[in-house]
Parts: sequence; structure tokens; C-alpha cells
Amino acid sequence: MAAISVAVPRKGRPLEAVLERLAAHTGTPDLADEVISTLRYEKAITKGTQSTDRSVYDRLADYSRGPADYTVLRDSREGFPRRIAFDALTWSLGDYEVRLVGREEPFRALRKHEFALGFDSADLVLEEVVGLAPDPLRDMADVNDRIDPRDTDVRLVSGLGDTVYHTLLATPSVADGDLDRSFVEEYAGPVCISPRYERLVEAVVGTDALDGVEFCYPGDGVEEEAAIANAGLGVYVTVTGSTARDHGLVLGERLFPSETVLLENASESGPADDRLKRVLEPLETELAVR
Repeated sequence: MAAISVAVPRKGRPLEAVLERLAAHTGTPDLADEVISTLRYEKAITKGTQSTDRSVYDRLADYSRGPADYTVLRDSREGFPRRIAFDALTWSLGDYEVRLVGREEPFRALRKHEFALGFDSADLVLEEVVGLAPDPLRDMADVNDRIDPRDTDVRLVSGLGDTVYHTLLATPSVADGDLDRSFVEEYAGPVCISPRYERLVEAVVGTDALDGVEFCYPGDGVEEEAAIANAGLGVYVTVTGSTARDHGLVLGERLFPSETVLLENASESGPADDRLKRVLEPLETELAVR
């Protein structure tokens, strides 16, 4: 049976979105639920919101005696909590086996030609390879146009629809009128963002609109919404916006979707990968490949 190897994150929302999509297609939700619940439980132990008398080695041994379809491992990266994370899972897809392979940075694994297909957050693509321009980047369909072909062979194929948004937030005293990109063009002063999103914000707002803007960042232990309330204006990923409103913030324009995306290194892909892409593409998505 032919096998298709796909790079996926070792934990978090993007991994869960991939598991849920394949489970829906193959009619095997129990397997996806078991992997997701295991990883959420281990995350809670790492964060101290869940406790257990069993050592990490005992838990790993228990997991290894579970279904042979998936495996987990202990994160051994220096400087990181030694959390149990996703290793691999095999799914049957007709005449093919789909093998999901955990990677800390799936996008970078594709850039190094280790895989033809992979899943990662669209944010990482914007942070690493999307070119900056005076005009804003408004949606997923424009991302591939902003990737320099001399930089990477990887392109976005489709989104999985697990969408939250990078959103403009401001205090009522600052948000005078419509809180959108045009407002930012006329604004001068601090804009609070997460440090890792500086390049992303520059891409989705446009470099011209950021003249007169000075980025600032939340301090250690300070919630992003609280830091934005202190600065007056900021950009943050929101789901319902309830926490932002609790801090007295006004929700403005949704600047860009933060979504799990299917990535392809076309120089490595073949007919089997094309079949899997068709399975994974949703009926509707923010991304329309051009």
C-alpha cells in the first residue's frame, strides 16, 4: 500500500484541525478524539492545571499500549517544558496510507524539501516569507503572490476553516470613527502587538499605513488585551472578542484570518499527493488558489 507522509505540528489548534478533518472524511472520529484528549490532558499537566501521581514515563508506557495507529513522544528540546507531544499517526485512505508526522516546524520542514505536503499556521508563512509592500495583504488568496519564488518552493493550497482573526482593537477614546486600516493610516502613536507578529502586522496593514506608528509589546505576565488598553491601539487574535470588551476595548476591522493551511512543496509532490489535497480541501475556504 502506497504511503503519503504529511508534516503536521506536534500540538495545538492546527494539529487538532487536521485530525478532525481526516476523521470526518474517514468516519473515524474516535481515534482523533483520543489523540486530541490525550494531548490536552498532557498540556494541562504541563501548565499545572491538572495533576497526576503517575510519572511521565508511566504515562508514555500506557499510551504505547494503546491503539497502534498513533504514537506520542516527550519533547526534549532544551529550554522547553518536557511535555508529551504528537509523534505520528497512520490513517487508511483507500489504496493509500496517510502518515501524519509530527514536526516542531512543519513549514520549515517543507522548505527543506523533507515533505511534499504539510500543515501549519498561516501566520508562520506571513512571519517568514511573505514580502512587505505599501499596500495591505487582505486575504489568503493573495499570500502566494507575495512569496518570492527564489526564497522557497512552498505555496499555500487551502485553508481548513478553523479561522480566528487578527483584529484591530482600541480604547473608545482612541477609536474615533471607523476602526479600520484607513484609521491606522491617519494614526500616529503606539500600537501594541505580540513581538512575534511584527512582520505579519506590517504585511496585513501595509507599510504605508504604518508611518508614524511605533510598535510596543506586552510586558512579562501582562495580558495582551490589558497591554492594548494601556497603549490605546493594538492588533491581537480574537475569537469572540469578549475578553477585549472586558478590558473596555472596541473591536475594529478583522485584518487577516489566522487559519491552519495545507502547504505544498510542488517540486516534491506527485499524483498521490494530489489525491490527498482533494480530500483535504474544504468546500469553502478563504483561500482560492490562483
